[in-house]
Amino acid sequence: MKNTLITTTIFLLSILFTNHSFAQKKREFRGAWIQCVNGQFLGMGTQKMQETLTYQLNELQKDGVNAIIFQVRPECDALYQSSIEPWSRFLTGKQGQAPFPYWDPLQWMITECHRRGMELHAWINPFRAKTKTTDDLAPAHVSRRMPGSVFTYDNLHILNPALQSNRTYICKVAADIIRRYDVDGLHIDDYFYPYPVAGQTIPDSRDYARSNNGIKNIHDWRRYNVNQFIKELHDTIRAVKPWVKFGVSPFGIYRNKKNAPEMGSETNGLQNYDDLYADVLLWINNGWIDYCVPQIYWEIGNKAADYETLIKWWDIYSGKRHLYIGEDIERTAKHADRNNPNQNQMAAKYRLHDEMRHVNGTVLWYAKAAVDNVGNYGTMLRNKYWRTQALPPTMPFIDGKAPKKPKSPKPIWTPDGYVLFWKAPKGKGWKDAPHRYVVYRFAKGEKVDIKDASHIVATTYNTYFPLPYEKGKESWTYVVTTLDRMSNESSPAKKKVKL
Repeated sequence: MKNTLITTTIFLLSILFTNHSFAQKKREFRGAWIQCVNGQFLGMGTQKMQETLTYQLNELQKDGVNAIIFQVRPECDALYQSSIEPWSRFLTGKQGQAPFPYWDPLQWMITECHRRGMELHAWINPFRAKTKTTDDLAPAHVSRRMPGSVFTYDNLHILNPALQSNRTYICKVAADIIRRYDVDGLHIDDYFYPYPVAGQTIPDSRDYARSNNGIKNIHDWRRYNVNQFIKELHDTIRAVKPWVKFGVSPFGIYRNKKNAPEMGSETNGLQNYDDLYADVLLWINNGWIDYCVPQIYWEIGNKAADYETLIKWWDIYSGKRHLYIGEDIERTAKHADRNNPNQNQMAAKYRLHDEMRHVNGTVLWYAKAAVDNVGNYGTMLRNKYWRTQALPPTMPFIDGKAPKKPKSPKPIWTPDGYVLFWKAPKGKGWKDAPHRYVVYRFAKGEKVDIKDASHIVATTYNTYFPLPYEKGKESWTYVVTTLDRMSNESSPAKKKVKL
């Protein structure tokens, strides 16, 4: 017990003396993946799942997370009301069975995330139609309705990327989500062609012979199919709601140097380009995606895929679109810092983040590990690395013009207490319309500087903010700014109050 108390004291003191040493960024994507395919919600029922998600969101908000990537389509199914695909078994335990009592998890998550000032990105698995553990497919499932659209590989069902009808179908599903739900982003992961398994062959030789578009190599042809899909999905999103961000989370290695001597990384593992047929750099350089989250899940010093090697490689080659790093919390906590064996690798990895020119943020794999505070990861986020709030990075390649500032901020006494109200500014079209607001607070004598993220007290979709009134003797300056759909920020509207 005595040793435990000493260890805990040393840990807390280390936070106290180091939490101001890490530069706090005002603009940073701080995401977390909430997955369902691992079965974490199976058998919970509506009330228990809502309680679990509420707790996770509350803890993630304390950790500084500003975006949730929520899995809503793990195997051509739905964790939302859909007329195209059946309800997911990862929600109710049986594919095609609606939740009871009824609720719509995607809509619920959008409401709850926005209430906390977070973005919500809907995460779909594009081509995976059946996981290995699913046996009972609903009559409405695409594998049963259109069996010719899928092929089987290692007990998976994969929507065949060679078929234009499949690419169109996935875009239809995505358009349906975007059209009916106020999502901030549409996110896809690394399931394109299946991960290679020894002794398994992708059964698409007949498709290649029938419609190879003059492409001489079946591997180039497969990449062509995936490239076509990515461009079509990008164009679909832009046509339906051009402000919805399109993100991809590829496997952490693009190509090994032995396969690509001029630009490959010094790694020796599975490759996006050669094994999954995902030419991620082409998508980035052509502007077909808005952000990229490579899954750099290994530790610093890994012999096959060194973390430091990979974050530096992605920083060099993917600067034309936003780069966020996919971080594995459990592996980070498991491995010791190579220069300080008494601590895990979190500090070393975040130093690398800070040193990279093009790294705009982080996505945590996965949310529950942060909530469970594995390796004190969540504690370190909220007390050091993400201790002040941050706004999402802007995307001037979609829209770079700031909206007008809020109008007439005014404190008013209400039955619920002292509240600062303001009026939404006028905006013409989605690019100029107000979407949410940032509230800053400055003490008497402090310089009003909205570049300083430590003064952010709230990001809200409301046009009001409850004031922490005490005795009415201390003077404060509150500042409110407008954010548009792309998080461009207006000039400040100021109001002095006594609290």
